Amino acid sequence: MTQETYDFWADVYDDVYSYVREDIPFYVEEAGISSGPVLELGCGTGRVTIPVADSGVQITGLDFSSKMIEVARRKVSSSEKIELLQGDMRDFSLGKKFSLVIIPFRGFLSLLTVEDQHRTLDCVKNHLLPGGRLIFNVFVPDINSMLQAPDTAYHFRDVLEPTSGNTLVVWNQTNYHEYHQIMDIRTIIEKIDSSGKVVDKAYKDYQLRYAFRWEIYHLLKSSGFDCIDLYGGFDKNIFDETSGEMVWDVKLSCD
Repeated sequence: MTQETYDFWADVYDDVYSYVREDIPFYVEEAGISSGPVLELGCGTGRVTIPVADSGVQITGLDFSSKMIEVARRKVSSSEKIELLQGDMRDFSLGKKFSLVIIPFRGFLSLLTVEDQHRTLDCVKNHLLPGGRLIFNVFVPDINSMLQAPDTAYHFRDVLEPTSGNTLVVWNQTNYHEYHQIMDIRTIIEKIDSSGKVVDKAYKDYQLRYAFRWEIYHLLKSSGFDCIDLYGGFDKNIFDETSGEMVWDVKLSCD
């Protein structure tokens, strides 16, 4: 994980992922239940951070990418409810504690080693108030996706740029390394104007470390998180064999 990897996304992140909305009411609700303050790790351009602040909850957003933080700051009106910081979720010390720490949109999967995962969870523990919670979501690994040809780009979605009227055609090409559970992902973004001409094309390369249910469970247990709840989605339905998402809600100790 390098800062440059995510800096490279800052200019198109909001457009490419504008469709991701279903988790926002969930995190806003949980922030309200916690009564704040809230810490968001991997806050990016403020997709979740800003709605939480707008709901009246004090929130600090931390992201590895300085350019992502710059974009988020441009989107924030003057508000005493939000603080945006550049930093590494594996190694940070903010000098204060929070009632809730969140890592939305699979940000936990950017941690590519077990050591990095433990370092992050240790930092979370050091920043939680007594009875505080950690909530994060990751996808369920899909065997069918793993069987796709790694040298083939698959169409992901089309996105309309609201300002220019151009269409972004997004493709993903993924190579799975089963031994290390690492995904090498290349996202190809073609910008097409109203005449159908490709006016720009970009390649965004990054890595994720996919993880399985019981792997995460034991990781959390070994890191000192004793109270563990797992949902199959943002509606808080129970996790089962049909779930495509794992939403983890954990505490350091049971009250």
